[in-house]
Amino acid sequence: MSPSPVVVDARGHRCPTPSLRLQKAMRGAIQGTRLALLATDPMARIDVPYLMDQVGGRLIAIEEIDGVLRITVETGPARPDAPTG
Repeated sequence: MSPSPVVVDARGHRCPTPSLRLQKAMRGAIQGTRLALLATDPMARIDVPYLMDQVGGRLIAIEEIDGVLRITVETGPARPDAPTG
């Protein structure tokens, strides 16, 4: 059984704050760490997949329940050229 993902709560915040909070939480995390972003801004559906492409992470799932997005991602290998936000 894999450990529970690290939860990044950005509910109530608008773009770009949810992605920036997720990116900050990913810094220093070992490869394969799962994180779950909670966001109410619908732009997170677009921003987070783009962020994963930029930092070498992997999008696992996007779910929406009662207006709250839960976007689960996994960190990839460290990339020296990744944006630091």
